[in-house]
Amino acid sequence: MENWITQFTEQYGYWGVFLMMALENIFPPIPSEVILTFSGFMTTYTELTAPGVVLAATLGSVFGACILYGIGLLLDVERLEKLIDRWGHLLRVKHEDIHRADRWFDRYGYFTVLFCRMVPLIRSLISIPAGMSNMKFGMFLLFTTLGTLIWNIILVMLGSVLGDAWEDIVAFMDVYSYIAYGLIAAAGVFAVILFIRKFKKSA
Repeated sequence: MENWITQFTEQYGYWGVFLMMALENIFPPIPSEVILTFSGFMTTYTELTAPGVVLAATLGSVFGACILYGIGLLLDVERLEKLIDRWGHLLRVKHEDIHRADRWFDRYGYFTVLFCRMVPLIRSLISIPAGMSNMKFGMFLLFTTLGTLIWNIILVMLGSVLGDAWEDIVAFMDVYSYIAYGLIAAAGVFAVILFIRKFKKSA
């Protein structure tokens, strides 16, 4: 996959960066760290500039995030309630659980979107719950753009500074990703434990 990403980006320049970052947001397994650091490296031997690459990457990321936000809107709370009415008794999930999660996201969602835009994999998926909670689109756009811009600037500049050693950053980001995934897995285990306890109490 890495070779395909670098060849496509190198061939199409700014448009390649835009399209790859948009696709990375819709299909999270595509690593943004490869796209961004290699694009930063390209500024050392092509006519591409760091500000231009950051702009193209940010526009692509935000475009992809908006698509997932739209998908989240289609999976709003009302639709989830209908699913709960049908299947909630099997999962031991009630309307109150959905509304509680929705209220939490309403309260902390903006900063959650901001910081999650700098976490591999989650940076893409966070757009879906933002849409599901009917987060104001203007605020979603603002915090998504801010988080994306920070992430893009850091990786593009590192790729530009390191030049042909840009792959060293990718190796480092792999470690960062594993740590992030480990924390996510731990949070998932914690959620399962809470679910089991709730199930036992209700039983």
